[in-house]
Amino acid sequence: MSKIPAVPDPLPAQVFDSHCHLDIMVGNRQASSGDPVAQAAQAASATVESILADSRAVGVVRLVTIGYDLRSSRWNADVAAEHRDVYAGVAIHPNEAHEATPEVLAEIEALAGRPEVRAVGETGLDYFRDWAAKDDQHASFRAHIEIAKRTGKALVIHDRDAHDDVLKVLAAEGAPDRVVFHSFSGDAEMAKKCAEAGYFMSFSGPVTYKNAGYLREAAQVAPTELLLVETDAPYLPPVPHRGKPNAPYLIPITLRCLAEVKSVQPEALCAAIEGNGVTVFGQW
Repeated sequence: MSKIPAVPDPLPAQVFDSHCHLDIMVGNRQASSGDPVAQAAQAASATVESILADSRAVGVVRLVTIGYDLRSSRWNADVAAEHRDVYAGVAIHPNEAHEATPEVLAEIEALAGRPEVRAVGETGLDYFRDWAAKDDQHASFRAHIEIAKRTGKALVIHDRDAHDDVLKVLAAEGAPDRVVFHSFSGDAEMAKKCAEAGYFMSFSGPVTYKNAGYLREAAQVAPTELLLVETDAPYLPPVPHRGKPNAPYLIPITLRCLAEVKSVQPEALCAAIEGNGVTVFGQW
């Protein structure tokens, strides 16, 4: 695994990372032998404080750290309570949907009620992997939608190879007031459907990839008032750092790509995304 990426030029205005996994980056969840990206990130011996300091140095002044099981959700909520520039999301990932028992979901809802927790996620559907049965995924997704509505928190969606079904479930259940498609992976037509429904689209490193023209076309379609930017760190680093561990301090690369796609100045896009962040997650 290559060394950690070099620091990019700072942004001309502040912005935030709408989706990362601090617990994986700092080694709270031990990386498996099949997860070399997480292994490399943890080899850097980062702490929450050092991650925040590195990101602030380039203009990324806040971040949202996202849960994917009960343990990570507890950890992220506690870290957010300790750091004023960190918010948390809590949920059971669709790949772990078999763990979404009534007892676990009750604790997720209790965590979602905490003030430092501003999102229920990441939840949704993943048809790329078969780690959880589709019936379990759908049941878990519907339960998380209801938790988001009862707690008044944003719903952060993991959607992999399941665009049509994700949209159908949201329509059938009644979407919460604020919905975010994390690491948006649809094409321009999907972006149009999300825009019509008022769903936020958060773009990550893959929008910079040479073979991801469909993502740049989607970003062109996505209204600026529904746009967010993220890392999904330690995963999905932008070009030229594919294969290396991602981190919030690499947001400037993805944001500048989005600004070019949208034909706007980076500082204007920063301001728009900051405003969108308040709409989705509330005042920091």
